Amino acid sequence: MRPLWLCCALCVLPLAGPGAALTGKQLLGSLLRQLQLSEAPVLDRADMEELVMPAHVRAQYVTLLQRSHGDRSRGKRFSQSFREVAGRFLASEASTHLLVFGMEQRLPPNSELVQAILRLFQEPVPKAALHRHGRLSPRSAWARVTVEWLRVHDDGSNRTSLIDSRLVSAHESGWKVFDVTEAVNFWQQLSRPRQPLLLQVSVQTEHPGPLASGAHKLVRFASQGAPAGLGEPQLELHTLDLGDYGAQGDCDPEAPVTEGTRCCRQEMYIDLQGMKWAENWVLEPPGFLAYECVGTCQQPPEALAFKWPFLGPRQCIASETASLPMIVSIKEGGRTRPQVVSLPNMRVQKCSCASDGALVPRGLQP
Repeated sequence: MRPLWLCCALCVLPLAGPGAALTGKQLLGSLLRQLQLSEAPVLDRADMEELVMPAHVRAQYVTLLQRSHGDRSRGKRFSQSFREVAGRFLASEASTHLLVFGMEQRLPPNSELVQAILRLFQEPVPKAALHRHGRLSPRSAWARVTVEWLRVHDDGSNRTSLIDSRLVSAHESGWKVFDVTEAVNFWQQLSRPRQPLLLQVSVQTEHPGPLASGAHKLVRFASQGAPAGLGEPQLELHTLDLGDYGAQGDCDPEAPVTEGTRCCRQEMYIDLQGMKWAENWVLEPPGFLAYECVGTCQQPPEALAFKWPFLGPRQCIASETASLPMIVSIKEGGRTRPQVVSLPNMRVQKCSCASDGALVPRGLQP
């Protein structure tokens, strides 16, 4: 009778294979299969100029992004390394505001970022302002607040990446919370040393058009154009100390991977902006942390190998993975529109030792 623990782990392996790093070619292949395309479309700047990002597309992408964050942080304990970083609004133009956080020495060494939370205090609207805008019904009082990460390139150009978006009511006041984990991940991977974290916060009407309300003009956050003080923007950083929580299975970032390194998950960033095929096609994200499984596994004793000869050598493989949400450009009938897709098995969650795809029973692992 076949042992119950010989369940196939290949069904959850990333597309790169049991232990290999994900490549741009494999990522492209997965995206083409998902969209049922034979080759990557070629889009020029003229195609992108007419592209409009509808609110429902942003909301769908953010929902998948947050679900992915929840999958990655589920089961992980927050360490004592909880830090708050005070921020300030650097500039404002119409309904768009630039928020800056000094990040030097804010993330502890040898730690994993589990979650980053942006807290903005929404100020109450003065009665006089409400009177000037007329009576807002509960339905028309909503505005959409969008948070984007702003990357400044060496040549002075910049690009924003959608991070979070939510509805707020002009009738409300108090702290509003946004998940900006992906922004801090981008900052860690792509920013120059000592460069601050820049977040762009925009407040827009939820229903554009001639009948749109002016609710978005009434939404203001504390410290906008005012001295820093009570209610200023806060960034909460929740991290895991890899020294205390080594059971998470992440490699020591301070130690090089050698032949003696035990099976672990190593950080690996995929920069989509550096891939020619993704230009003007992949709108979000600019890149992502894919991770890879590296290191060696202890082999079972000869007696066990003789008892079950069909088991091959144990390998360090991905035993848990997560999907990657994306926004891509689709050209149909001469028009370009954005579409949200979700690619399965793109991020490695956990690495384990297995023999030819069969997970070794827990009691037999070293």
